[in-house]
Amino acid sequence: MAAGIAVAVYGARLHPGAWLLWFERGLAAVILAGWAGEYVADVIQGTYSTQYTLPLQLTDVISLTAVFALLTRRRLAIELLYFWAFTATLQAVLTPDLAVTFPNVLYFTYFMYHVGAIVAAALLVFGLREYPRPRAAWRTFGATLGWAVVAGIGDVIFDGNYMYLRYKPAHNSLLSVLGPWPWYIAGAAAIGLAMLLVLAAITEGIRRIDPLLPASAKGSCGP
Repeated sequence: MAAGIAVAVYGARLHPGAWLLWFERGLAAVILAGWAGEYVADVIQGTYSTQYTLPLQLTDVISLTAVFALLTRRRLAIELLYFWAFTATLQAVLTPDLAVTFPNVLYFTYFMYHVGAIVAAALLVFGLREYPRPRAAWRTFGATLGWAVVAGIGDVIFDGNYMYLRYKPAHNSLLSVLGPWPWYIAGAAAIGLAMLLVLAAITEGIRRIDPLLPASAKGSCGP
């Protein structure tokens, strides 16, 4: 992951050119293949079910947002991808919720779209210098709450646990230390917002000292 970020960011900053368009398209294809491939694998292996494998997890939205952002460079999509990738997706990579191990195909698909989203966010923000606009962190928080409502409706209809709104994951994660249901949901929301605001502050500091960013673009963007 670190190598992918380094190649994408420094390549875009030091050697801009037409190759970037093809790189973005290729990365979008990898993310989409990993995301869609997981559902195909579930169907082939007979593990697909509406209770567990509908595209209602936050990572589903992040994956599709990454593809859209790479293909269009729309600012809102880039902002959502950036804040989601370096908070939720990064945690998913560090504490993966996987029932399989290497070399199962689901192991590869999982890391294809998770790591791909993080590399995409780094490329777009730091490589191509599409820094978030003011209040982007708050917009991301609002979008996350909105998707939680959608996932919650899915949980009720299909007796699922999308976005872990009904119970915690079996593996160790940040939710493990946030108390019982429903308090861990409120705790996760508060910590999530704090992470977004801290990330916004860090990003603002980086943006201000970015030597390749025009001076006219270095005014305060805030959280």
